[in-house]
Amino acid sequence: MPHKRVKRTKNRAVAVLIEEGKVALIERHRAGKVYHVFPGGGVEDGEWPTEAVVREVEEELGLVVKIKKLVAEVLYSEKPQYFFLVERVGGQFGTGAGEEMANTSDSETGSYKPVWVPIVDLPQMIVYPQSIVALIGQAVKNSWPEEVQRFHETLRK
Repeated sequence: MPHKRVKRTKNRAVAVLIEEGKVALIERHRAGKVYHVFPGGGVEDGEWPTEAVVREVEEELGLVVKIKKLVAEVLYSEKPQYFFLVERVGGQFGTGAGEEMANTSDSETGSYKPVWVPIVDLPQMIVYPQSIVALIGQAVKNSWPEEVQRFHETLRK
């Protein structure tokens, strides 16, 4: 049975999952480049960003999560992204079965691999968006800000 295409909005819902001094990221290999992004994806028509982030984490990481709070809104290359601090409540890391997880590095959209990265290593890595890396660094030293942080970034080529 072919996969049913779902219309997605231009909004993205993204997870910040931290456990034992590490953050869950997706390692991407695409067009000869290696970089990392936070797990998440497009919000589908009729879906709330909170629903989308829970669905995307299960598809990409194989985990069931609950939302703790919205920590940031990033206008990234003119597309809104909502970053939620989440907490694992079930599942097994690395068992995500979303269709993109089967991609290889030579496919048009590149490969997706869930990884745990020590927070102390983030500043030396290529991680998008960088504003969230900085926010995590500040939150680990102090605490998460009470108010939602807002950032504007552009896609780097």
